[in-house]
Amino acid sequence: GLVLGVYSSEKDKGAAQFTSAGDAFDKLVSGKLRELLSLCGPPLKKGKTRIFHGLHQDFPSVVVVGLGKKNAGINDQENWNEGKENIRAAVAVGCRQLQDLEIPCVEVDPCGDAQAAAEGAVLGLHEYNELKQKKKPVVTPQLHGSAGSEAWQKGVTYAEGQNFARYLMEAPANYITPIKFAEHIEQKLRSFSNVKVHIRPESWIAAQQMGAFLSVAKGSAEPPVFLEIHYSGGADTSDSPLVFVGKGVTFDSGGISLKPSSGMDAMRADMGGAATICSAIVTAAALNLPLNIIGLAPLCENMPSGKANKPGDVVRAKNGKTIQVDNTDAEGRLLLADALCYAHDFNARAIVNAATLTGAMDVALGSAATGVFTNSPWLWTHLYEASIVTGDRVWRMPLFEHYTKQVTDSPLADLSNIGKYSRAGGACTAAAFLKEFVTASHWAHLDIAGVMANKDEVPYLRKGMAGRPTRTLVEFAARLSQDSH
Repeated sequence: GLVLGVYSSEKDKGAAQFTSAGDAFDKLVSGKLRELLSLCGPPLKKGKTRIFHGLHQDFPSVVVVGLGKKNAGINDQENWNEGKENIRAAVAVGCRQLQDLEIPCVEVDPCGDAQAAAEGAVLGLHEYNELKQKKKPVVTPQLHGSAGSEAWQKGVTYAEGQNFARYLMEAPANYITPIKFAEHIEQKLRSFSNVKVHIRPESWIAAQQMGAFLSVAKGSAEPPVFLEIHYSGGADTSDSPLVFVGKGVTFDSGGISLKPSSGMDAMRADMGGAATICSAIVTAAALNLPLNIIGLAPLCENMPSGKANKPGDVVRAKNGKTIQVDNTDAEGRLLLADALCYAHDFNARAIVNAATLTGAMDVALGSAATGVFTNSPWLWTHLYEASIVTGDRVWRMPLFEHYTKQVTDSPLADLSNIGKYSRAGGACTAAAFLKEFVTASHWAHLDIAGVMANKDEVPYLRKGMAGRPTRTLVEFAARLSQDSH
């Protein structure tokens, strides 16, 4: 099969404007493709397709996809590169159409941006069907022609990184327990000589005095694990690392503050923060990025047993601060509190944490963008610029003192784990809580609860767990490695 792009013409009735690969193929079939397209009715709209059979013996099926305007670039209103997004969406649709025809090998027109085309193909074809007997046919997308093979490979690597996060998030919680999560990551990184993986047991967590993390873990029969990854890609292994921290709740029942049963199954993906930061490190290693990265993921389940945290309990975090647990379903911030304290041991260049932290984030932004709370304009700029390129957007949220007061005003302890006005500004009070465990001057908290799953909003992702914003984290790390900050 072959996927070819076509731009929408400036004039409604204008002839189809092919990409260079499309032009070359049309010449190969003596203008037949252009002729058939014009007979099919009005010009192809963005993201729409036409399929032709029997045009050429090497490609029995050819899908032509609409790429939208030819010179689409950065759209300031949308905060992304529209041209790249159009290519990702169009290629994904074309590849899926050929997959439905059970065509095992598909060549893809680079459409002027081979990396975006590869991302569209590899992300668009991914589906979690590990546990089904009946699986969709496997399709291997390849670059059509020889131009841009390096960019294509980079796109494949970026997309495979996000797909790995999707795999971890989608898998059932009885398949991805804390220890199995850690083993999956270890397995993925085994072949890299410059990566060390430490799977820290409960005794280590206790020795580190991570009382907040342990208080969540004790409600479950599954023992907690603290996963620590060291990727030494920098020219000097003693250079300050970028530290990624990810919330790793492999199943979140809410604990004693039990969640409603409808939709609770989706809480197998409450380790999305850990999944995205670990996948970003796997991708950074595959790309051989020249910087040092440390990944930290506190992994456990949040369950309602006789040993679980009770509302009103007070626990002590690694830095000595006491926390009143007013709602056991605000557990992610307890894990992150201890992990953020530990992150300060590494003389970090920057600390970036990711977590499916609050339903309030989903209410605020939906699935359009990841909410970013940061104390560093420099860090924000890098994350924002990376997200324009990947199309997996970020949006800056406030870290006002206004919210800090709402978590530090606690009757029994230094902090309460929920804001005193309960639902008001829930994503902001959660961020204010985390800030109490940060002294580093470059720190960002990414609340990814809204981008956890995809229904149909991102056209190049199927329905299911999204693995966002893995590519933005990778692009951010790549930019940081070139920046002599």
